[in-house]
Amino acid sequence: MSGAAGREAAQNAAPGIRPVPAARLKAMLADGEELALLDVREELVFSESHLLHARSAPLSRLELRAPALVPRRTARAVLVDAGDGLAARAAQVLSRHGYTDLSILEGGIHGWTGAGYLLFSGVHVPSKAFGEVVEHESGTPSIDAQTLKRILDSGEDVVVLDSRPFDEFTRMSIPTGQNAPGAELVLRIADLAPSPETTVVVNCAGRTRSIIGAQSLINARVPNKVVALRNGTMGWTLAGFTPDRGRERRLPALPPSARALAWAKNAAENVAQRSCVQRIDFDTLQRWRGESGERTLCVFDVRDPREYAAGHLPGAASAPGGQLVQATDQYVGTLHSRIVLVDDLEVRALMTGSWLRQMGWKDVFVLAASGSETGWPPAPVLGFAERPDARLDPAALAALIERRAATVIDLSLSREYKKGHIPGAWFAIRSRLDRAVSNIEPSGTVVLSSEDGTLAVLALDEMRALTAMPVRYLGGGNAAWTESGRALTAEEPRLADEPLDVWLKPYDRSAGQTAAMQDYLAWEVDLLKRIERDGSCNFHPLGR
Repeated sequence: MSGAAGREAAQNAAPGIRPVPAARLKAMLADGEELALLDVREELVFSESHLLHARSAPLSRLELRAPALVPRRTARAVLVDAGDGLAARAAQVLSRHGYTDLSILEGGIHGWTGAGYLLFSGVHVPSKAFGEVVEHESGTPSIDAQTLKRILDSGEDVVVLDSRPFDEFTRMSIPTGQNAPGAELVLRIADLAPSPETTVVVNCAGRTRSIIGAQSLINARVPNKVVALRNGTMGWTLAGFTPDRGRERRLPALPPSARALAWAKNAAENVAQRSCVQRIDFDTLQRWRGESGERTLCVFDVRDPREYAAGHLPGAASAPGGQLVQATDQYVGTLHSRIVLVDDLEVRALMTGSWLRQMGWKDVFVLAASGSETGWPPAPVLGFAERPDARLDPAALAALIERRAATVIDLSLSREYKKGHIPGAWFAIRSRLDRAVSNIEPSGTVVLSSEDGTLAVLALDEMRALTAMPVRYLGGGNAAWTESGRALTAEEPRLADEPLDVWLKPYDRSAGQTAAMQDYLAWEVDLLKRIERDGSCNFHPLGR
């Protein structure tokens, strides 16, 4: 779609939806008021070039992403595309579901660069850039892989703490490494390194969580020598060393010792005071919840996910503290939101809050609580309702496939599709179904599926508008297929569209991993200069 056609689509998107020039959006980003900036292109396209403060909210999954990213539907929201009309389509969706203050960036990303403003590549860029600023401003000490290998081989008194979530740790870790996700470090360090003579090395896959984790311990004034592993497991691999795989050295699902907790509480309190993190009580939270129609409120449980599942406050989302700092844009879609961090032991919330404050988030508060709601609440979805008239169960679909009377189209993320799909299913991206249909030439009954069936339901009418053939969906999606005892397969993938929907980490790529790791690490280091040029971040690390 041309720029003129994109502008026409924006004007016709829905009543009250306005185009906003780049200069006006730049001023909105600096005015201190709430603002959600949503880029509605697919994630891989987004990762190639986007506005610094934009959140990835692809049109294909907008109903799944928007409720969590932008819970207050009267908040200002600006939608971004490439001037190709995607933002206008997204505006129609959001307007239909009660979002009332919608604008579209005039000219999309090209309008932004045309006004002289910078675009950024990569994902979670504000958090990644913040890590580089912290290392620069605080002088976070680090060692390279060769030095760590020599220390480990010599038998020196050292503990290696991997600050990533457990699932990432099991895939690839440093030999002897212990999983200790970022927010747990200060809480657990007195148990993990009880002797002040022990050197503590903090690592992640690349740089950010290594830096933030090590600096967390330094800010807490741990008596040990603390260093970050420069470039993490990627640096270890690039140095020619073999990482461990499948290790399960995980923190116990038990509280820290009384000694460790007492030290951590005192240390975290000092850091929180230096960062001006405030506490609230439950009554204040309830009052703020009553104000959530006028002020965006985000309530995050920053504890270990096992603790969250065992009991949490109703309405609190699980956001382990290290990940909340590492990928803030994944959790908070509205700039200048009010953020409440929940942790019964307080330490993880205080440390996480200190980092958010240093990142420039002003309204960050800590609530000491857990809660009685167990398990994992269903994620909110805009406009989702089962369609019994069009629903198939796995047995019915299997019968259609057996008779060669079905064309199965899988709307799962491409990385999930490649891991396993219903035999014979085609991969497609929901927002590009017209392209997929022309490539597939479906026959028989068209059956939509997705990871859990939600996206298939949402796409039902869209698919029916593209074909005269009967269209159904698999209730419960691929999860229901496997629960019925039927297998997914990774063999014979059938791609009806390009896999533009996901950005793959360097070590998840099927080819060119070494070059991808080198490029990624160079990109992270270069962020410091680009952030300085952009000038729109309000980072203020505690310093040396």
